[in-house]
Amino acid sequence: MTEWTYPGLGPLLAVARQAGRTAELLDLLWEQDRNAGPPPYISVSQLRVLYLVDREDGIRMRALARLLAASPPSVSRLVDRLQALGLVERQPCHDSRREVMLRVTSAGREHLAHIRERRDQVLLQALNAMPDHQRAALAEGLAGLQQAMTRHPMLHLVAEDTPPWGLPTLGDGAP
Repeated sequence: MTEWTYPGLGPLLAVARQAGRTAELLDLLWEQDRNAGPPPYISVSQLRVLYLVDREDGIRMRALARLLAASPPSVSRLVDRLQALGLVERQPCHDSRREVMLRVTSAGREHLAHIRERRDQVLLQALNAMPDHQRAALAEGLAGLQQAMTRHPMLHLVAEDTPPWGLPTLGDGAP
């Protein structure tokens, strides 16, 4: 495995790696829990689409494909499955007859609420085991991280002529 190091980023890199390891653990927990609740059982890719459509109500299929960095036919198949389960609906786009917009249905919102409730229970158990001062620091740190991440270009709808994989640099050549 290649170790990437950047001068002056030692403490920052350590935090990034800790956040990454925590995200990996959460990913494992979420994968184990994904089908523990009531049907319908959906894949991780379908769940990712459901999250994005929930976050970006009325998102266009083309924009969804760009956010996922996936081919339009692949995204269309994912949406087809979610629509067949009654979790997502397609609607005509108000300004372009060639495009469709996506919305989460009430059944989709209910399904997401069940998933989030089960995940909250897992997190509440872990947080309950932490001292108060660590919980407070974590809450403040996570709020800052979420705010910084929501400004990241890859998590936003990108312009048609902008490749979705373009990453900003940290100013010293670091990706």
